[in-house]
Amino acid sequence: MRKNKKSMSVISAASMGVGAMVGAGIFALLGDASAIAGNLVYIPFGIAGIVTLFLGYSYSKLGVRFPSMGGPVEYIIQGFGTGVSSGAFNILYWFALISGIAMVAKAFGNYAAAIMPNGFTEGKAMLFTAAIIVFFTLLNFLGSSVIGNLEKWIVSIKLLILLVFSCVALFFIQPELMVPPIGGLNNSISVMNAVGVVFFAFTGFGIISNTVEDMANPKKDLPRAIFLSISIVIFIYILISIAVVGNLPYAEIVKAKDYALAEAAKPILGNIGFKIMAIAALLSTASAINASLYGAANISYMIAKRGELPSFFERRLWKKSTEGLLITASLILLMALFLDLGSIASVGSAIMLLIYILVNVSHLKLLQKTGAKPWAIWTGLLACAFVLSFFLYYKSDESYLTVIILLMAIALAFIIEFFIQKVIGRELKSEIFLKEK
Repeated sequence: MRKNKKSMSVISAASMGVGAMVGAGIFALLGDASAIAGNLVYIPFGIAGIVTLFLGYSYSKLGVRFPSMGGPVEYIIQGFGTGVSSGAFNILYWFALISGIAMVAKAFGNYAAAIMPNGFTEGKAMLFTAAIIVFFTLLNFLGSSVIGNLEKWIVSIKLLILLVFSCVALFFIQPELMVPPIGGLNNSISVMNAVGVVFFAFTGFGIISNTVEDMANPKKDLPRAIFLSISIVIFIYILISIAVVGNLPYAEIVKAKDYALAEAAKPILGNIGFKIMAIAALLSTASAINASLYGAANISYMIAKRGELPSFFERRLWKKSTEGLLITASLILLMALFLDLGSIASVGSAIMLLIYILVNVSHLKLLQKTGAKPWAIWTGLLACAFVLSFFLYYKSDESYLTVIILLMAIALAFIIEFFIQKVIGRELKSEIFLKEK
C-alpha cells in the first residue's frame, strides 16, 4: 500500500498552479498589455482567463486519463499518433517554453536595471539578463536544491506583496484615469490584441496535471485544483491591472512599460514602493527562471529520449545535467538578448495558443476515453482559434516580424522532426506506452 505517497491535496496542487502562473507574467507583460489596451487592460486579462478555464477542463480530463510529466507532449501523441506532425508539435512546445523563460529573463534584467543608482539603461538590462541566465544554468549543472526549497516561500512573499499593493492602490485610484477612451471599435480591437499578449501569463496552469499521480482522488481533485488556481489568478490579475491603470497615466505606463508594476507603486508609496515592487519582481522572475529552466531542460531530455530531438540532447555532461540544458540555455540567451520583450511574448503566446488548439483537436479524438463534454472542448478550441487568428491578423497589420518568426519556427520544427524520423531513423514513442512496457 502506498497511501502515504498520495499526499498532494487540492490546495497544494492549486498553489503550484498559482505560483507557476503568477510567476513573472504579470511583471513582464502588464506594461506591454497596458500600452496596447490602455486603461481597459483588465478586460483582456478577464477574457484570457475565461478561455483558460475551458482549457483547464480539457487538461483535467486528459490528465486523469493519460497521467504524464509531458502534459501536452503526451496528449498530442495520444490523439495524433507518433508521426512527424506530433514530433514537430512537441518541438514547438519546447520552443514555447524557452520563449517564456527568455521573456522572464528579459523582465528580470529590466527590473534589475531600473533599481540601479543611475536608473534604467538598455545596456544594464542586457547585462543583468545574460547574468541571470548564466547563473541559473550553472546552478542547474551543479544540481543545487537550495532554490527549490525556497520556492514556496518566494511564491508566498510575492503574492503577499502583490495583494497588499493592489488593495492599498485601490484606495488611491484616480477616477479620471479609469474613463474609457472614445472610439468603440478601436477599443475592441486593442482589447482583443492584448488578449493574445496576456494569454502567456496563464500558461503555467498545465503544471498541475503533472501532480495527478500524487493525488488521492485525481478524478475529483485535479479539476478542482485547476479551476481553483485559474480563478485565483484571474482575480489577482484583474485586481493588479486596475490598480496600475488607476494610478498611473497612460503616457507614464508606456514610458515605463518594461517595469510598469514598480512604477505604479511610486505615486502611492514613493521610491520605497518602487523598490519593494522591483524586488518582488526580481524574486518572482528569478524563481520562475530556475524552475522553468529545469523544466524545459527536462522536457528536452524527455522528448529526446522518446525520439523527437537528436540523441545528444540526452547526453549526460555533469551530475544529472544534460547537453539539453546547455543547448536550451544558449537558445534562451540568444532570444533574450536579440529580441524585444514584446516580440518574445507575442511569438511564445502564439505558439502556446497553437499548442492548445492541437491539444483540444487531439482531445476530440479521445472523447470516448476521457468522458469529457464535447461542447466544452469545442468552446476552448474555437476560443483559442479566434484569439490566435485575430492576434496574428493584428500583428501582421502592425509588423510581420511575429508572423514570420512563428512560421519559421513551425517550418523548422517540421524539418527537424522529418530529419530525425526519416533520415536518422529515430522512432517517436508514447510515455504511457513506455511505462506500460
